[in-house]
Amino acid sequence: MSKLNKYYLCYTFSIMLVCWGFCLICSLGGITLIDNYLLYIPYLLGGLSPTIASFLALKKNNQIVNFREWLKNIFDFRHNLKSYAMVAVLGTLSILPQCFISGYENGAPLFAIIFMIPMMLVGGGLEEAGWRYILQTELEQKYHFTTSTIIVGIIWWLWHLPLFFIQGIAQYGQNYLNFGINVLGLSFALASIRKITGSVWLCVLFHCIVNSLSAIYIINTNVFGSITAAILLIFCSYILMIINSRKK
Repeated sequence: MSKLNKYYLCYTFSIMLVCWGFCLICSLGGITLIDNYLLYIPYLLGGLSPTIASFLALKKNNQIVNFREWLKNIFDFRHNLKSYAMVAVLGTLSILPQCFISGYENGAPLFAIIFMIPMMLVGGGLEEAGWRYILQTELEQKYHFTTSTIIVGIIWWLWHLPLFFIQGIAQYGQNYLNFGINVLGLSFALASIRKITGSVWLCVLFHCIVNSLSAIYIINTNVFGSITAAILLIFCSYILMIINSRKK
């Protein structure tokens, strides 16, 4: 593992364990985010741990000069319409099979996605400043795309673990294995977006779209639905990369 990845993972998990560990201890003591809104501070900081760690690790390794350069590298908005369409299609494919197979309950109205996508920058999207910007890219310098993506998917899955034991948040009490299957499919979609476009921003956008759709269509837990969606995303990711490779 590269020096940059070591720093990145160390910072990410240290911040996460301190912040979410505090939330977990409070939860075990009967103090939840529902009862005490101040707990949202460590909760949100824990969620931003991949983002904070990205800046710290890149700065320490002299790969960025300042915060402005870091932001510029992440928010690279200038991409063609096809790239944005690919992100939208993959985002839709991540949830449609589960809607049909697993069933769902209505959450927020569909038009709310316009407002939810910007909100999801803090609610998950900015994680890509680390997972795909640093971890995936560095691993691919040593390992094959598939191996790298699986490694990132496992680490990303493990990073989420404390959330399943903190009362008052969406993941509490949910099926962790089922979540892992979804994470694997999303990891391939995100890795292919990063590889095809070279963009961190489009990965951020995809993450925001998926999280927004998950709040609009609340999927019932069903392993078969998750497996189907994951297989479809993995298949489409490879097809898109083959098409892109042939064009080049």
